[in-house]
Amino acid sequence: MKFYNLKTRSHVEVPESAVQKMKMVRKTKSGEQVRYAFTAVHEGAKLFKFINEATYKASNAKEA
Repeated sequence: MKFYNLKTRSHVEVPESAVQKMKMVRKTKSGEQVRYAFTAVHEGAKLFKFINEATYKASNAKEA
C-alpha cells in the first residue's frame, strides 16, 4: 500500500501485512467527528492515510 511520508516528502510502499486500520472520534461543539485512517510504521516514521468509511469497513486489516 502506498503512503506519503511527511518527513522525507516522498511516497513509500508498505506491505499490506504491516498496515492497520484506525477509527478516530473526537467531540466538537456540534457533536462528534469521526475520521478513518490506515496507519503503519516505516523506517521509524508513523504514517497515516485518511480514508472514507466504506473503505474502512471493506478492509480486512487489523484494528489499531
